[in-house]
Amino acid sequence: MDIGMRLKMVRERYGLSQRELAKKAGVTNSTISLIEQNRVSPSVSSLKKLLEGIPMTLGEFFTFDEPVQALPRYIYRPHQQPDLGQNGLRLLLLGVGIADRQMRMLRELYAPGADTGPESIRHDEGEECGFVVRGTIELTIDGQVHVLHSGDGYYFPSTLPHRFRNIGI
Repeated sequence: MDIGMRLKMVRERYGLSQRELAKKAGVTNSTISLIEQNRVSPSVSSLKKLLEGIPMTLGEFFTFDEPVQALPRYIYRPHQQPDLGQNGLRLLLLGVGIADRQMRMLRELYAPGADTGPESIRHDEGEECGFVVRGTIELTIDGQVHVLHSGDGYYFPSTLPHRFRNIGI
């Protein structure tokens, strides 16, 4: 997925100039320009910060042009799960096209050394939960570092600053 082209399309659809989005997101105009030209690839945390200026979630960013489902769908095969990640991080979204979604479920796959970015992520509302299927994940929640191994799980308020990093295979 071309992040730069998608950012430009979303920004223009919301009627924002690069300057307006930069001001709302607290970044420079050149940052927006470089991302839209695909000369810079933002981390998940950086992209989330940009989208707060629209405002829009990561899930909405990658699926805003998906049609709303006329009939309910309950099963999502791998090809029906858009990948929101990049740079060794795969974030597969379940439930694309559900109107008025109450929950966001991601299947997260981190290549060795991959992470959500140097900055912590923070959401305005909600909770996050998951478990490690294989490997070792370092999860930092509100400044506290936790090392999770296969079978370990987590559940915390998304309003707390957090960051994920694969430190094992």
